[in-house]
Amino acid sequence: MVGFLNYLIGFVVSLLIGAFGIYVGARVIADRDDYEYAILTALVGAVVWWLVAGLFSILPLVGGLLGSVFGLLAWVYVINARYPGGWGSAIGIALVAYVTVWVVLVVLSMLDILASGALGVPGL
Repeated sequence: MVGFLNYLIGFVVSLLIGAFGIYVGARVIADRDDYEYAILTALVGAVVWWLVAGLFSILPLVGGLLGSVFGLLAWVYVINARYPGGWGSAIGIALVAYVTVWVVLVVLSMLDILASGALGVPGL
């Protein structure tokens, strides 16, 4: 039971951190101020990235690389579908989200609070 509870807490914290990055990116780039919307975007983006990366990972030799590239493109597609402004804005939101989440994770790691990644922002 404790293992499941730890997993659940880690999942929720990770999702909230990833959503925070998307929220900041959307606020800066698309002038959208809705954290709940960012949470759903992070969750959908994480699932889509996981599915796409998983499908490509079955390919020998290049599956990991293709999975990462196409998974990232799928994640940006989710952002593009959920926020106004087209692909340029979606890429901008994604970049701001990466930087924001990276800063949050570095600060939390320096404070010995958290040492893991963020759900909803691939690779972090």
